[in-house]
This record gives sequence, C-alpha cells and structure tokens, in this order.
Amino acid sequence: MVQSPTFYSACSEWNTNPVNRTLRRLLLLLVIAGSVLVLDQVTKRLIVDNLVLHESRSIIPFLSPVFQITRSHNTGASFGILPNAGDIFAVIAIVVVIVMIYMFPRIPDDKRLMWLATGLICGGALGNVIDRLAYGYVVDFIHYQIPGVVSNVSNIADHAVVGGVILFFIASWRDEREKAVTSPTSTDSPEPPPTVD
Repeated sequence: MVQSPTFYSACSEWNTNPVNRTLRRLLLLLVIAGSVLVLDQVTKRLIVDNLVLHESRSIIPFLSPVFQITRSHNTGASFGILPNAGDIFAVIAIVVVIVMIYMFPRIPDDKRLMWLATGLICGGALGNVIDRLAYGYVVDFIHYQIPGVVSNVSNIADHAVVGGVILFFIASWRDEREKAVTSPTSTDSPEPPPTVD
C-alpha cells in the first residue's frame, strides 16, 4: 500500500518539530524512571507485608549469610549513609529530579547512555522520596554482608541511583576519549617546508 504524501509530510513534521521531540524524550524518561519506580515500590510493599523489622530470610540458601533479605528502616541517605538526615536528602532528591527532567530533552541524540542514566537516577530518587513521605523512613531489604567485616542493607532505588551515576561516569569517559582521538594534538610540530636546491 502506497502512503500518501500527506502521511509522509506529517511524519516528517512530527520527527522534526522541537515540541514533539521534547515530548518523545520526556515519554522515554517516564518509561525508564517509571519502570524503576514500580519495581522499587512493589518489592518494598512485599517486604512490608511479609517481614517484620530486622527479620531476615534466605532466598538463595548457598549465598547466606553473604546475601539475604532483611527488612530495615533507613532515615539517612542511600545504603544507610548519614542517618537521621532524611528530610534534607528528600529535598535534595526532588531538586535533582527537577533539574534532570529539565535537562533530559537537551541531551544529544547520540548520548543514549545518558538517557538511561538519567531515568535510573530519577526513578531511584523518587522511589526513596515516596518512602520518606509515606513512612518517614526508607524501606531497605537487599542485605549484603561479610560476617565480621561489613554489613549493608539497601533497596532497588539505591541500586538504580548508583547504577545511573556509574553510567554517567562511563558516558563522560567515553566522550573525553572520543574528543582525545578526534582532536589534533597541540604538541605536534608542523613539518618543515621542502627545501629547493
């Protein structure tokens, strides 16, 4: 079936219109951040409904006690950093999300790793903000530990934020590497002109 010229022109206009481009970008951000947010909140709800505070369960027996599920309440930052500063981190998280939503449509088309990183950070930050508003603390349950050495309890939102930050660093490193490869070196001295006998 041959499409009419009107159809092609409409598609072209949709793809080139700055407003439509921004809406598509924001929709992509909504999908990424929304997926993280839903997964985070569903898993936390399961923990709240099935475990009491500090109760642990081993879901992979041969990994216990290195990895297990333990219900914990965190009033500080991700991974239990700076306890009792929850309100400050909630405000910071909201400001960061607003800035990232504003900047997201301005990320170049070829920087898709930054798209993913932004969505992960926004989804994770909002997941923990919702906890603070609903409970006054963040529900943690992913428990990694080396007995007698270190023990840490986190959640899906924490890992999404950390993963997003790591992706940002990788994207920045790749950009710097590409610039170094494509830009001429300033230390190269020009070749002397040929001499004429």
